[in-house]
Amino acid sequence: MSQDFFKTYQAKFQALADEKRLQILYELCQNGKSCVCDLSEIMEIPQSKLSYHLRILLDVGLIQKEIKGTWSYYELNHPVINALLSEELCCIFRGMENCCNHSN
Repeated sequence: MSQDFFKTYQAKFQALADEKRLQILYELCQNGKSCVCDLSEIMEIPQSKLSYHLRILLDVGLIQKEIKGTWSYYELNHPVINALLSEELCCIFRGMENCCNHSN
């Protein structure tokens, strides 16, 4: 595995290591694509603080942003989220002989 591979995952896990960002991901999972104004209301935090956390999640690719007029809408980046939860990533730390895909 290359250093870049590990750095990519390090950044993603660092982004996840925050309660507010986990809550943002949960809300996007529950509500689908959401406007920043709706997320701010649901989470009861100012848009400026929310934008800070959204930027971190966006920078590591965990969410996607779509701009419609003056509003920004965010949604989960499902392929990236699924890769974090994948058997492939688990296999790196379990070893191929103990991997779910290769057992039996």
